[in-house]
Amino acid sequence: MKYLMGLDIGTSGTKTVLFDLSGREIVSASEEYPLYQPENGWAEQNPQDWWQAASSTMRAVMQKSGVAPEDVKGIGLSGQMHGLVMLDDAGEVLRRSIIWCDGRTTKECHEVTERVGAKRLIEITANPALTGFTAGKILWVRNNEPEVYRKCRHILLPKDYIRYKLTGTYATEVSDASGMNLLDVPNRCWSQEVLDKLDIDGGLLADVYESPKITAHISKEAAALTGLAAGTPVAGGAGDNAAAAVGTGVVQQGRAFTTLGTSGVVFAHADNVTIDEGGRVHTFCHAAPGCYTVMSCTLAAGLSLKWLKDQFFNAELQTAGGLEIDVYDILNQEAARSPIGANRLIYLPYLMGERSPLLDEHARGAFIGLSAIHTRVDMLRAVMEGVAYSQRQCLDVLNGMGVVAGDMVACGGGARSLFWLQMLADVYGCPVSTIASSQESAALGGALLAGVGTGEYASVQQACQKVIKTNAPALPCRQDKARYEQFYDIFLKLYPALKAQYHALAAL
Repeated sequence: MKYLMGLDIGTSGTKTVLFDLSGREIVSASEEYPLYQPENGWAEQNPQDWWQAASSTMRAVMQKSGVAPEDVKGIGLSGQMHGLVMLDDAGEVLRRSIIWCDGRTTKECHEVTERVGAKRLIEITANPALTGFTAGKILWVRNNEPEVYRKCRHILLPKDYIRYKLTGTYATEVSDASGMNLLDVPNRCWSQEVLDKLDIDGGLLADVYESPKITAHISKEAAALTGLAAGTPVAGGAGDNAAAAVGTGVVQQGRAFTTLGTSGVVFAHADNVTIDEGGRVHTFCHAAPGCYTVMSCTLAAGLSLKWLKDQFFNAELQTAGGLEIDVYDILNQEAARSPIGANRLIYLPYLMGERSPLLDEHARGAFIGLSAIHTRVDMLRAVMEGVAYSQRQCLDVLNGMGVVAGDMVACGGGARSLFWLQMLADVYGCPVSTIASSQESAALGGALLAGVGTGEYASVQQACQKVIKTNAPALPCRQDKARYEQFYDIFLKLYPALKAQYHALAAL
């Protein structure tokens, strides 16, 4: 038997999954790690925590599966995008990684825009300078931690740090590199013009490959730690959203998916470069060679629900633990007790600022319409509806660009909720299905890319055709859609009404 391994280096933890060539999940293991927030709006993680989680889960998967190491034919990496990993000349981590949802780089984003030019930056990198992207973080370290910057010899993205620890090779690939504000996205290579204008040494960056390309092989040291065979091929892999696109079969025109994970994403395939001049959504290289993607990223989708759970639903947490069930199953039942509109309560999901489509790191979460009638249950439903509205707002932008999705798939932890899926179908006004092949779409996508790189599949598209199967979709209810539409219209007006006060609050 032949097997492929996918690693997904996420924000809350790392999951390693072993698949057979049909895409069947054999065994998986996961391990969590902390998020550090030294100041309001900052977010950091320790790259050594990622490596500890990756190596231990790979070892656990190999032990639990009983699969012979030589039968694992390839490894594909998926990971959270945009995180800045800085290494010294010995390959040691210089500081904690500033990750994707960190909002400290407002000043540096202005610097990037001034140096490159707003129009020229979008022409080259297909995106404006955003606080989540990596270029601003590099400049922040240079401006605020010059000693660290002087010692830096290598700049990597999170999953590419794991590649380095597995293989000793510094490499990245086009889908993840697209989110750095340093890649020439139309030409799928580093932009020397941007690097020169930002005075960043291109030698600090890893070589960039297409996502299915085999970039390196497992070292003897990593093999001893993970239980894999030395020499096992490691593919380029992909940023988490591009990997999830492969894992959900979104590799052809007209296909799209919605992720309800820590962040929320609406992601559509595009055969050609399609750019929103306002930068409200992102255009990146796809993991499918020669193809592109248009995607949004809202920063606190599942994070909003987790925040509410942790703050207000301790009794449900204890009940779930005692019954050995998922606490979110209880929360879904509770939320369904509140009517559409949560008794006229609307939630704005901007806990970490917002990227798509608002581009405002100073935005913050809010409950609008809160009154003495409301209960925790209403707040719960309002949070789920607010996240759905934010995703709909992003989908509207994509449709306005002509990137129209006739086929919507949902993935991420939130996609396990039939209640939330039905809500999405009603808010979107289109069928929303889930993947039958595996719920671990990003890990599966990474594994399939490794399969393409090692010749097990002829192409990314062929791999998806062979492996990806969907469940019956949730269908929109016309009556419920009309009711949601009334609250969505109000939702769209709330951020513009509050924007000035958000910025005044941030300035205090």
